Amino acid sequence: MTDLAARKAQITERKLELIARMNYVDQELSSHGSPDWEDNAIEHEEDETLQALGHAAQHELPMLEAALKRIEAAEYGFCAKCGAAISEDRLDLLPATPFCRNCAQ
Repeated sequence: MTDLAARKAQITERKLELIARMNYVDQELSSHGSPDWEDNAIEHEEDETLQALGHAAQHELPMLEAALKRIEAAEYGFCAKCGAAISEDRLDLLPATPFCRNCAQ
């Protein structure tokens, strides 16, 4: 049986990590702008990596929010498609997943 309090804490912690990452990315992207061409080229490459990290966080945050709502609605741990219980192993790996292994395929 899923320990909902532990899952909620895990998901909330991940959410806070992502928000901190997004803030860091925003700060880093806004601080660049070297007048030196070579430095500017390096910053541009770093910007692409930072943007990818920011986009990944933006994609994951709504999934975490949805998982927290499922916890509050006592629907967490059950597949949103078929209603079957989601295995503990799957929830350990993907705590925000709304689907069992079969429905996710």
